[in-house]
Amino acid sequence: MAWHVVPGAEALGEDEIVGLKIDGVDVAVCRHDGAYHAFQNVCTHQYALLSDGFVEDGCIECPLHQARFDIKTGQPQCAPASVPIRIFPVKVEDGRVYVDLDGGKG
Repeated sequence: MAWHVVPGAEALGEDEIVGLKIDGVDVAVCRHDGAYHAFQNVCTHQYALLSDGFVEDGCIECPLHQARFDIKTGQPQCAPASVPIRIFPVKVEDGRVYVDLDGGKG
């Protein structure tokens, strides 16, 4: 596993999102219900950064066409999206948030 630190993620408030590139991969990290979640930052329906959307009820909503994805499973919750987003493992150690790009699913 290749864990990468997510700078500033520990300062995220509830339902806040940060988007960044890690080793050339667009990743979004959010904090929801006190836990951190990481997922691909690009909507599978049409190119839009999910970090420009918002988190609500455990889903990230795309800012372009309002497609919604479950932040734990990556599964689309409504049209127009039909393809899941990739989910990445997250861990917190010594107050820092890490994402594993190799362990992603979806």
